[in-house]
Amino acid sequence: MHKEVAGVRIPDSKLAREATELVRDVSSPLVYHHALRSYVFAELIGRARGLSYDSEVLYLGTVLHDLGLTERFEGSLRFEVDGANAARDFLVQRGAPLQTVSRVWDAVALHTSVGIAEHKEPEVALTHLGISVDVVGKGAELVGHERLAGVVAAFPRLAFKRDFVQVLCGLIQRKPHTTFGNFLSDVGQRHLPGFRPLDFCEALEGAPFTE
Repeated sequence: MHKEVAGVRIPDSKLAREATELVRDVSSPLVYHHALRSYVFAELIGRARGLSYDSEVLYLGTVLHDLGLTERFEGSLRFEVDGANAARDFLVQRGAPLQTVSRVWDAVALHTSVGIAEHKEPEVALTHLGISVDVVGKGAELVGHERLAGVVAAFPRLAFKRDFVQVLCGLIQRKPHTTFGNFLSDVGQRHLPGFRPLDFCEALEGAPFTE
């Protein structure tokens, strides 16, 4: 495990180390590296914006954010909520402060919520923003080309664009009911022949009212 990447020190408290070990144990290398890149990007954006935040809480939010994509923690809910619940249980079991538990739950549950997460507390907002850099490149200009390259060198992408889509397609096939109102419907329509997400207009028209 790298101690410092692109000028960002990786938190090394007992709680942070245990979170890292959990993610490494239950995730594929693809998802594990994504989580760690997201943390470094989140830190770099926080610095660029001059924000004040708790780096350990930010680390916990970013490193744990995809637990809901793992076999151990996948449930029947949206993967973000499955992951948030798993992160909450992990922290409660280790006696983390209530504010930390609450902030990490929000960070994980809202990490895909464009237009919402960025208006929450700094740790929640930065979790979302760091992940956004790694997945779609949004905010990459705040990181800079040299530091982007340094982060990828430390935590390789491992064909992320291709293989992460496959991770998501598997999730959609197992839990199609969780695709309504989020980006998973885009993935399903593009990559899964015959997939048809729940349509809001159909839901509205099908409500049991005459008007």
